[in-house]
Amino acid sequence: MIKAILIFNNHGKPRLSKFYQRYSEDTQQQIIRETFHLVSKRDENVCNFLEGGLLIGGSDNKLIYRHYATLYFVFCVDSSESELGILDLIQVFVETLDKCFENVCELDLIFHVDKVHNILAEMVMGGMVLETNMNEIVTQIDAQNKLEKSETGQVDKGIGDF
Repeated sequence: MIKAILIFNNHGKPRLSKFYQRYSEDTQQQIIRETFHLVSKRDENVCNFLEGGLLIGGSDNKLIYRHYATLYFVFCVDSSESELGILDLIQVFVETLDKCFENVCELDLIFHVDKVHNILAEMVMGGMVLETNMNEIVTQIDAQNKLEKSETGQVDKGIGDF
């Protein structure tokens, strides 16, 4: 099971955090700091998974991550998850973001956090992987965007009727 999905920049600033287990706000912040510390000090040429930090569950859990440009994508998972499967999921997530934002960057994650959460919700729900087909995810996101545009169009038309 996926326990948390974290994205932070090279300076440790969280750009997305999604926890699938209940933690207090303080504990979540400590997990983010500890995870950044564990992941950021590793060399680029070492393997992309390591034992989880003490706050996220210790040796029963794993941190699986990828470092792209200025962002770390980290999935905190329990021992039942496949490391290579999660690495592939991270790749699909990043490629989907890239497709939806046309060359995604850190600013896209900051200014369109709701859209990023929608993309993530199409892939993972309650800590379980729902979808890994990028084309299907993009199709669903496009359908959501069309629905949002049609709703805002109706609201705008309704305002002028008064």
